[in-house]
Amino acid sequence: MRIYRFRALVTVDAPAANAPDRAYASGTRAFLVHANRIGQPLSGKFFQAMMTWDEDTELRPGSRAVVTITVADSEAQAYLDAGQRFTLWGGGSGHGMIARQVYTASAPS
Repeated sequence: MRIYRFRALVTVDAPAANAPDRAYASGTRAFLVHANRIGQPLSGKFFQAMMTWDEDTELRPGSRAVVTITVADSEAQAYLDAGQRFTLWGGGSGHGMIARQVYTASAPS
């Protein structure tokens, strides 16, 4: 398994009607990242992801931030690369775009 880190710009969407307004602290694992395979827009995959950011503020619905997304999945590079758009799912919803890959390492299996 490989560990990938990407810098990305994300926007947290407003919650659905009657849903609680949530805030997310840096280091949250509440989201899944969904992206389509690069060059194959009908082939998508979900990745468990941890998001961190430099500011001390929480991400709230409607906020935008530059984040680091860490994904531990050997296939991540086939789905996430500079310019690739993705959707956030899970504890809330949102969307974003990868700016660049910043780290890759092998993890013990």
